[in-house]
Amino acid sequence: MKYGYARVSSKDQQLDRQIELIKEAGVEERYIFCDKASGKDFDRRAYNTLVGTPVTAPMLRRGDTLVILSLDRLGRNYQMIRQEWEKITHEIGADIEVLDMPILNTSSENNTLDKRFVSDLVLQILSYVAEKERSSIKERQRQGIETAKSKGKRFGRPMIKKPENWNKVYQRWQSGEITAVEAMRMAGLRKGTFYAFAKAEKGKSAIQ
Repeated sequence: MKYGYARVSSKDQQLDRQIELIKEAGVEERYIFCDKASGKDFDRRAYNTLVGTPVTAPMLRRGDTLVILSLDRLGRNYQMIRQEWEKITHEIGADIEVLDMPILNTSSENNTLDKRFVSDLVLQILSYVAEKERSSIKERQRQGIETAKSKGKRFGRPMIKKPENWNKVYQRWQSGEITAVEAMRMAGLRKGTFYAFAKAEKGKSAIQ
């Protein structure tokens, strides 16, 4: 049997392109399994149906082929990709066809010991390079943030300034003259912001 697996990371992304390319590779649409879920873990229902879990048997059998568009559909880092590759090709005994990287294909139709060795070797190299690139990007981002901070740049949400009538509204609320809802309306503040300002005022009073 020939199965396909397509995945996108969020619900607002589309699977159409992956599905069409997998169909062109000879997989019937009813045998294409799809997830809209992050690759950070294996909380992926369709994928787990294919490869199994500690308590469920895999749909894939020895001699079957799993078609994916790209290597990162299996996972998002080197360790995860290696783990899934070995599970599918060695534990289950199925083949993998990677559409955008044919050198990785382990199809039994033309498989030899040398071909599988080369495929596994290339996979390790590619996965390692991808992981290093992700680490490098994170490191560059960290350095950029540190540099920006050293120059006084602030990150996160901009601070909300207190309205001009804040002191008057706060005093009227504190004295019980108006309710909190009325005070928020008069100051033009959301509930969370209002109470954050009020907490800060109490803190100043305590210090004094």
